[in-house]
Amino acid sequence: MSTPAMLQAPTRAHSRVLGLGAYRPDVIVTNDDVCQWIESSDEWIRQRTGIVTRHRAKADVSVIDMAEGAAREALQKAGIEASQLGAVIVSTISHPYATPSAAAALADRLGATPAPAFDISAACAGYCYGIAQADALVRSGTADYVLVVGAEKLSDVIDNTERTISFLLGDGAGAAVVGPSDVPGISPSVWGSDGSKWDVISMTHSLNEVREISLAAEAAGSLAAAAADLGEDGHKLWPTLRQDGPSVFRWAVWEMAKTAKRALDAAGVQPEDLAAFVPHQANMRIIDEMVKQLKLPESVAVARDIADAGNTSAASIPLATHRLLQENPQLSGGLALQIGFGAGLVFGAQVIVLP
Repeated sequence: MSTPAMLQAPTRAHSRVLGLGAYRPDVIVTNDDVCQWIESSDEWIRQRTGIVTRHRAKADVSVIDMAEGAAREALQKAGIEASQLGAVIVSTISHPYATPSAAAALADRLGATPAPAFDISAACAGYCYGIAQADALVRSGTADYVLVVGAEKLSDVIDNTERTISFLLGDGAGAAVVGPSDVPGISPSVWGSDGSKWDVISMTHSLNEVREISLAAEAAGSLAAAAADLGEDGHKLWPTLRQDGPSVFRWAVWEMAKTAKRALDAAGVQPEDLAAFVPHQANMRIIDEMVKQLKLPESVAVARDIADAGNTSAASIPLATHRLLQENPQLSGGLALQIGFGAGLVFGAQVIVLP
C-alpha cells in the first residue's frame, strides 16, 4: 500500500538563525534614578546585580512598536522579505492584551499576512522556546522562514516603589529570522518547567481580583476603601511583578547550570568548542557563577548586556546576542550556547550557529 499523500510533507535536515535585529528604547534610567523610588544606592545595585542602567520605553511606544523595529532589522540582515515568512512568533509577558496577539498585529505591520502568528508566554525563556518552535517548523517543511521576536515593556508591569524586582527590569525587543540550512545550525533544544515553584516570580494579583476590586469601588463610591483589602499596596490596582529573590537566585545558579550542560551534550559539543555564551540577562552574579560551573575557557565570549540594559525578560537573549556580534563581528559563524530561565518556572536552552 502506498503512503497517503497527506503523510508525504517535505522535510529538511537543518535550520539556522539567518539574521538578528534589536530595538532599544531611548530613555536611559540610571541606578540613581531608581533610588528616587526605593531605599537603595547605586553601589548596592551594582554589587548585587551588575546593573548600571536600563532602557525604558516612552508612554507612546508599545510592545508591538519595539517588536517591529527589531523585526525589520532581522529581516533586512537575513535578506528575507516579510511576505516570505511562514510564521511569526512573539514571546512576551507585557503585551497589554490577552487577545488579539501581539504577533498578529506585528505580522500585519510587516506585511507578513496571511502567515500564522501567535504569542508565547514563557517569560525569560520565551525566546528560546520560540527558537525551538521555529527550528521544528522549518525542519518539518511547515514554514520556509520563521520570525521569532522577544519583546517586553516591563515598565508597564512594575511598581517602581517595590524592591524585589522593579529595579532590575528594562524594556526592549530582539528578533531572529530562522530558515533552512545545509548544515546543522540549531541543536536539539533542552527545555521544560517546574510549576511547583510558579509563585516565586508572579503578579501581585489576578485580573479577576482587579475586576472585583473595581466593582467594589464602584459600589462603595470610594476607590481607597475598596482597595484597602489589598493591604499596604492596595492603591496599586493593576497587577505588577514580584519575586522571591533568594529562591530564584538559588534555582538559577544550581539548576540552570545543569540545564546548560545538558544542552551542550544534546549538541555534541564541549565548552571549548563554543565561541560565545549568551545566558538570560537576569543578574551578573548568576552569569558569573554559571561561567564557573560550566568551566568555560577564557576564549568564550560571555554576553553581559545586563550592565546597560537590565533584565528584559524574553528580549534579553536576542538583545545580548545582537550586541555581542556588533562588538565582536569575528564571532559570526561560531557556536553559541544560549539559555533562558524565569517565571513559571520555565527554562530553555540550545546551541546555535551565530549569524
